[in-house]
Amino acid sequence: MNKPPHAVTGAFGYSGKYIAHRLLEAGENVITLTDSPRRRNPFGDRVRAVPFHFDEPGKLAESLAGVVVLYNTYWVRFNHAAFTHTDAVRNTRTLFQAAKAAGVKRVVHISITNPSENSPLEYFRGKACLERALIESGLSYAILRPAVLFGKEDILINNIAWALRHLPVFGVFGDGRYKLQPIHVADLARLAVEQGQRTDNAIIDAIGPETFTYRGLVETVGEIIGKKRPVVSVSPALGYAVGWLIGKWVGDVLITRDEIRGLMDNLLYVDSPPVGSTTLTAWAREHAPWLGLRYTSEIARRKDRQSEYASN
Repeated sequence: MNKPPHAVTGAFGYSGKYIAHRLLEAGENVITLTDSPRRRNPFGDRVRAVPFHFDEPGKLAESLAGVVVLYNTYWVRFNHAAFTHTDAVRNTRTLFQAAKAAGVKRVVHISITNPSENSPLEYFRGKACLERALIESGLSYAILRPAVLFGKEDILINNIAWALRHLPVFGVFGDGRYKLQPIHVADLARLAVEQGQRTDNAIIDAIGPETFTYRGLVETVGEIIGKKRPVVSVSPALGYAVGWLIGKWVGDVLITRDEIRGLMDNLLYVDSPPVGSTTLTAWAREHAPWLGLRYTSEIARRKDRQSEYASN
């Protein structure tokens, strides 16, 4: 008889794929809830895909019937004509309610470092609201708070490398001394699956073993890929304007005003012990020949609902 299933949102995407892979390695039965049921399934018949049905909570609860653990990676990076943070918050609340109605035993939820319901930044405010919704649901939970993810399907680190390969200088917002603590996506997946096996409620800062200033991160990546560029300080307004122009060139949103402010307010840094073991520097050296060779587009991934996420 099959084991009761574990459900992963977005197993055909980025972090969800790594969580699903980890669960399959552990011999678990896995289903995925997805907005892209026609996207190429990298797991073949080992992972069954069902639509989210956010507009039909009853159907969503039926999809979660018998599920023991729900791993939630569902979110959006920025507001767009096709998706918004408001939509993501509403849909995730519906997901938690459906999980409760379906009798799901535990939820492992991916949040962000330093969420706050008082934040002027919609990303961090929305994440905080969802943490509260999950805590108040009565479900057993583990809330994981990563700062920045890196891995083969990464966007941020890859596109920093891409910019270093294509631009004569690299601009950092202000002095560039604000910090961030990247965690490898496989380390986050390991932590998520470990927490899925527990029953105690937990909130964990999911950070990697290295802390960088933003300026230091850019300089380190440039040195590793052999593209050391002058790193210059620019005002946030000028940095956003240049990012907007580059975004128009590549047909994507390279950076948002909120992302710039979140960086400069040190919201991607926490004073906590690391839970990841993979260092960004070692990983970047291993993948230096291809890192940043091509731009990775968030918008392209959102528009193409059939192709598998490409490895950079």
